[in-house]
Amino acid sequence: MKALINSSEINGRAAAPPSKSYTIRSLMCAALANGESRILNPLISDDTGAAAEVLGQVGADVRKKKGWWQVRGGHLHKPEGDLFCRDSAATFRFMTAISSLVPGRCRLAPGPSLASRPIEPLLSALAQLGVKCRLEDKTVIVDGGRLQGGTVRLPGDISSQFITALLLIAPLAEAGITIRLTTPPGSKPYLEMTLDCLKKFGISIEASDDLLQFEASRQDYKPAVYQVEGDWSSASYLLALGAISGQVEVTSLNRQSFQGDRIMLNLLQEMGTEVIINKNSVTVRKSRLKAITADLTDCIDLLPTLAMLAAVADGKSRFYGISRARLKESNRVLALREGLERMDVPVTEEEDGFIITGAKPIGAAINSFGDHRIAMAFSILGAVTAETTIEGAECVAKTYPHFWQTFEKLGGKVELDVK
Repeated sequence: MKALINSSEINGRAAAPPSKSYTIRSLMCAALANGESRILNPLISDDTGAAAEVLGQVGADVRKKKGWWQVRGGHLHKPEGDLFCRDSAATFRFMTAISSLVPGRCRLAPGPSLASRPIEPLLSALAQLGVKCRLEDKTVIVDGGRLQGGTVRLPGDISSQFITALLLIAPLAEAGITIRLTTPPGSKPYLEMTLDCLKKFGISIEASDDLLQFEASRQDYKPAVYQVEGDWSSASYLLALGAISGQVEVTSLNRQSFQGDRIMLNLLQEMGTEVIINKNSVTVRKSRLKAITADLTDCIDLLPTLAMLAAVADGKSRFYGISRARLKESNRVLALREGLERMDVPVTEEEDGFIITGAKPIGAAINSFGDHRIAMAFSILGAVTAETTIEGAECVAKTYPHFWQTFEKLGGKVELDVK
């Protein structure tokens, strides 16, 4: 599907969609708890659907009701078929670890774009714990059952999801698990989100201040009623839309959230945006933006959004700590460079940096590379240019299925299914 976007007058109010990361984490915790849990305000998307589906295949009873999901967990069993994780990296990685607790063999299959993303460091870590697992033609095979536990070492700078995967199973190991990172962790806030979610389900993990070491003793998950908060990553596109093309109020945001992308507020203010903060909402008004330099190590998903703001800001912006952006649903550095250059915005790519010189973007045909964050980000520039076409626009369903409807509700001029 293609989306044709034209210059728009943006003005409106929208709720941030529920957090994908917290929805999937709470689903995993509920599946490991013996009893009934309720997940309130879950995100309904391709990724969360994948998580619910594969958990159901290994014994968790996930019943989707309007506004909440009921999950009965605690009794995992061998699946009858392959666990297809679609293109959800969190589902694939978390379930790889959880499969070590499932009696029998699990085969986990990724979707096409996920198949190129790394999984080997997690398999190596599980092998250190005595888990029999291997990668066979992009499919992960895990022979699970009894998890003894012990000490495991792995790098922290490839993906925080590897560490979260181990934290999910650590309390259920017979001897507990000690996790030691050999390199500083990237995306620390995601680890804090994991620890926060585990705590809500009765699990206590001892973590060092620098998050280089974690200690988990033998514990049992407890059923819980879990409220999913709004997603700062998804909200960033709406906030940026207001900053360059009108006024947008975004509701359902927790300013005290553990989500690293809440720093979007600080970065918007640093760029000169008029930001009004209320108790549960944030309003952003069109402003003259100025270039910034920012370290995105702990908020790498904000790179596409910030790149759009930098494209119209006065001066030259530099974002660093971005090397992991090449290992996402697409090589986001490449996708951003190609799209911005098509829109006549000067960019320079570095090994761990991305430099954007503010300009007057022109409309262009943008390849989303099937990446939801690339598609949503370029809609922001589309709103201030004439005839910008985004190819593969349906990919937003991964995390924000109603994005285009929300864009239109805010005043965005968009035509879908353009030939």
